[in-house]
Amino acid sequence: MKIFDLTGKTALVTGGNGGIGLGMAIGLAAAGAKVAICGRKKRKNANALKKMQEINPECRAFEFDLKEISAIAKRYMEISREMTGIDILINNAGSQCRGRAEDIASADFDNLLKINVTAPFVVSQCFARERIAMKRGGSIIMTASLMSEASRPGTSAYTTSKGAVRQLIKALAVDWAGNGIRVNGIGPGYIKTEMTETLYLNEEFDAWVKKRTPLGRWGMPTDFVGTAIFLASDAASFITGQIIYIDGGWLATF
Repeated sequence: MKIFDLTGKTALVTGGNGGIGLGMAIGLAAAGAKVAICGRKKRKNANALKKMQEINPECRAFEFDLKEISAIAKRYMEISREMTGIDILINNAGSQCRGRAEDIASADFDNLLKINVTAPFVVSQCFARERIAMKRGGSIIMTASLMSEASRPGTSAYTTSKGAVRQLIKALAVDWAGNGIRVNGIGPGYIKTEMTETLYLNEEFDAWVKKRTPLGRWGMPTDFVGTAIFLASDAASFITGQIIYIDGGWLATF
């Protein structure tokens, strides 16, 4: 179906060297896109790139440390030049900070906001400025979370950051709609990734997640392929400012 075809498009996926990011990157490549993945760890990037290039030999991997906010613009432009422009941006990179609210250090709270909110905002600015200058539209996809809508004990910092991402999606969608830039989000439920390993290996927590989720299982990175392709493609040409929750029905029940 041509409406979902991404042939001729180039995508950049931050945090694309593992987990949900790699799942989405593989999906975009399978739909025809040339994909650049980026992350902080060279070996992890290389392992992910090997999988990507089995689908599309033109895929690339770049080291990119989003904690260095002042260096983001320069690094983004370097990657964009090497990829001959970016049509699709997936802001997936993020971090976690667990602990009771009264115990979290303000420095840790600030650092999480910097990685989960400030960095994707600045990367999105870079993307939008380039696309606006070219008079071309594009698609931005942000990784939100169940914690954009709800919270549970020990997640105050993360919940705050993902609530901000929810509103950032709306704000950027409104600001850039006139430039043909669509901004949407995906909201993962409980997904088996490196970040959640300590949770799904805990038998009690694992049982709770499966019982609490209507579809009765943890999600997998492959569960994000279809939604990423959809939001990046012309099939979603009249959709902006929205979050699609990939949560097995979590938010639909209590």
